[in-house]
Amino acid sequence: METLRFFERIVITALIVMMALVVLISTIELGFIIIIDIFKPPAYWLGIDQLFEIFGFFLLLLIGVELLETIKAYLTDKVVHSEIVLEVALIAIARKVITLDLKAYNSLTLVGIAALIISIAIAYYLIKRCYLPKQS
Repeated sequence: METLRFFERIVITALIVMMALVVLISTIELGFIIIIDIFKPPAYWLGIDQLFEIFGFFLLLLIGVELLETIKAYLTDKVVHSEIVLEVALIAIARKVITLDLKAYNSLTLVGIAALIISIAIAYYLIKRCYLPKQS
């Protein structure tokens, strides 16, 4: 059993290191994208497509940071914090909605996405409410 715990700790530590490396490299890449887009003619002017790309990249990095937090919390507490997982889900679906081409989807798909957002938000609210200290 001790060997299994040691193996699990090595795997989780490796995941943290790899995720941190991916987030670092992605942050540097985002910086380059912003600089290149700013200095591309017309200079100092970002178009809608460039803004969508940058905002999507920002949200993708936030997802990476939150996943890193989830892995770190599992390493320290041996528990997957459901509120962090729900935060990641909300950020991921928000990223999808921000970069969504409304013309490419039918109305039923959009209603499904809205229902997904509402259900994740309600679950997040209920979990956060459950962990708040009771006031007398």
